[in-house]
Amino acid sequence: MKQGTIQRMEIQSVQFMKGVIGSEGLPKPSLPVVAFFGRSNVGKSNVINSLVRQKEMARSSSSAGRTTEINYYLVNDIWYLVDLPGYGYANRPAEVRAKLEKHLSWYAGAEEVDFLWVVLIVDAEIGAKNSDKKTFELFREYGRNVVILANKADKGGRNDMVKSIQKLRTEFPDCPIIRYSAKTGEGRSELLQTLWPAEKNEKNIYCRV
Repeated sequence: MKQGTIQRMEIQSVQFMKGVIGSEGLPKPSLPVVAFFGRSNVGKSNVINSLVRQKEMARSSSSAGRTTEINYYLVNDIWYLVDLPGYGYANRPAEVRAKLEKHLSWYAGAEEVDFLWVVLIVDAEIGAKNSDKKTFELFREYGRNVVILANKADKGGRNDMVKSIQKLRTEFPDCPIIRYSAKTGEGRSELLQTLWPAEKNEKNIYCRV
């Protein structure tokens, strides 16, 4: 995609397009993608709903860790918000875990997908777990731009939260780290500003290796 064609914006329209289970199911036309990854129960659906300001657009599965579809939403008719299935669910059947890992690995490296950003959601209280770091390395292998979104920033003590964010900055030194609360809206404007800076230049390209 041409640099500078996407600018900072407010989300004005969003609609569900389809659930993807393979490359043949990718929506047409091909548009820039912002993909949201995160562990099961990290609050990914709440983050997406707060970002688009629709309470029930992205829904959590009734059976935690079971959903394997990649859900595409068309935003402002010009880009896709992509909700990927949560990973790291310990009670997921082995065959489902294997299928999901293969699916996520394919999607992370898919040449057909025009990734603008990948948003990796972690728990601001707990910090990045091994499954988060493993998934991050997958993004880095394919040279994706990554934002670390520290969700649930409204929880926990202030000092503990500061330490948690500092640790994330140490673990992911080349990525923007954004404190986020789906409950209070903290971090929403900063996330949008990061995804679509007013002026696109080399300084706005983070965590590409």
